[in-house]
Amino acid sequence: MARTHRAMSRSPAKSARLPLAGEVLRPSFRRERAAMKCGVWPIAGCDEAGRGPLAGPVVAAAVVLDPKRIPRGLNDSKKLTREEREALYDKICATAEVAVAFGSTARIDRDNILRASLWALARAVKALPVQPRLVFVDGRDKIDVDCDCQAVISGDALVLSIAAASVVAKVTRDRLMTRLGAAHPGYGFEQHMGYGVPAHVKALAQLGPTIHHRRSFAPVAQCYGEADIAEAADETDSRLPLQQLRA
Repeated sequence: MARTHRAMSRSPAKSARLPLAGEVLRPSFRRERAAMKCGVWPIAGCDEAGRGPLAGPVVAAAVVLDPKRIPRGLNDSKKLTREEREALYDKICATAEVAVAFGSTARIDRDNILRASLWALARAVKALPVQPRLVFVDGRDKIDVDCDCQAVISGDALVLSIAAASVVAKVTRDRLMTRLGAAHPGYGFEQHMGYGVPAHVKALAQLGPTIHHRRSFAPVAQCYGEADIAEAADETDSRLPLQQLRA
């Protein structure tokens, strides 16, 4: 994971520094307000959940916050409890413009997880009820959208709009994996959300993969032959449906 840093003004020039020991970084609306002062609006933040799991889609979310109704306590989803995320999810959807998109396991296996994630992020932005003039995206990579895009490393810990998107993406994916857990008992999807924890790897070895497992990920690929993986990639339809969530 890239280390978080932020600019510190010492003179007309700016220099970057790492956070001090014990310093707690919280996302702010500073970047959005700076753009708003230049007449740029709407502004969206986007983030994804589920790059690392062995099963399930990658879920991307895009959020345009209402500057006058930003939910209190908003933070990087990884720093929140499940209960806090659920409560913030409801507040975000009630006060902001929200859209989500899913990168399926078939797309992940065909294109790789990075490309599937960037595709889903772009689709989420395009699915927003209002089209933004500026998009902040978490990470190093910009996405293919019809407006200015700024990639922000550790953006979910720095930019409130991205933090909001991280909450929506995480809650949406967790709910989906909980439903998959009920549909496929024995794998524990509802507990580990598809990540490669020992209990999941053990269940995979005992029960075999489901249609929701990512064949291109090593622990799953071991259950298949190379010919099976190549055949599945060839049969993948690139025209996957967009899933949307509207506030």
